[in-house]
Amino acid sequence: MKRIYNDINLQNRNSFGVVESAAELVEFETSDDLKEYFSERRPKRWYVLGGGNNTLFTERYEGVLLKPVCAGREILADDGEHVDLRVEAAHDWDALVEWSVIEGLWGIENLSAIPSSVGAAPVQNIGAYGAEVKDAITAVEYFDVNRLEVVRLSNAECGFGYRESVFKHELRGVAVILAVELRLHRTATPNLGYGDVVKEVEARGGATLRNIREAICAIRSSKLPDPKVVGNAGSFFKNPIVERHIAEELRTLYSDMPFYDVAGSPDCVKLAAGWLIDRAGLKGYRCGRVGVHDRQALVLVNHGGATGGEVIALADYVCSVVKDKFGVAISPEVNIL
Repeated sequence: MKRIYNDINLQNRNSFGVVESAAELVEFETSDDLKEYFSERRPKRWYVLGGGNNTLFTERYEGVLLKPVCAGREILADDGEHVDLRVEAAHDWDALVEWSVIEGLWGIENLSAIPSSVGAAPVQNIGAYGAEVKDAITAVEYFDVNRLEVVRLSNAECGFGYRESVFKHELRGVAVILAVELRLHRTATPNLGYGDVVKEVEARGGATLRNIREAICAIRSSKLPDPKVVGNAGSFFKNPIVERHIAEELRTLYSDMPFYDVAGSPDCVKLAAGWLIDRAGLKGYRCGRVGVHDRQALVLVNHGGATGGEVIALADYVCSVVKDKFGVAISPEVNIL
């Protein structure tokens, strides 16, 4: 069953809390709903709006917003060590992580407290604290709006990279994600090699699933603002990947500058965009109704009443200051409409 809403206010449907609207929003439950809708309407412009946590509206959206509403979870197989799941697109991501911890299943605990729907997770290949969702995903099921049929892609076919997937490129404007399949496991495999995670986990008594989840939730809540209190989309910028020699040259000037190896690319490293923005003197910077968060420089915030255009102007300013100071380009990971 689908439900269609016209001229809908989006302020409560995006975590930035900007006041914009859309010409049409369609809530759908099944692939048959989508098949019926696209057979009849064939909209020229559409976008899948999950929880609205990684989307910035800069103007009225004159296309169609598609909103999945089914949030089921099903165990496909359990051999005693591995558990294969199929989780529908509207399922809350962090609720899935909590369930996995309760069930004693390892694989996504480092991705705790990320505001996302399950359907959005593979698009960005969400990641945090040394983990990426691609490492747990086995397949993604989507509806192809051109072929009007359901397609299932294996992990290898999803083109996963750092904050990248085929859904952001070749399948953009083609795929509506319906469900994600994941494989979790019962063998303890703590991933504690990133940031303050080790210290926080040890303070809670050691590397159990529950302690790791609680440690990461605590770290995130200490640094990241609650979008219910102040509008934001979490990390606004991607960590830039540069050639290793560039990072090493910068470290001769800034001895405390962190950088991290990039799997499969020994000649490249990943810089910390938050560190770059902070050292450029922009943490806590405010321009009218928007600003850089005072505890996490990766986060841009709406202090109240800001437009998407004001957020973009701030983002452009941050990028230019970082480029001028370090010679490194940073770019948004937020979807801008």
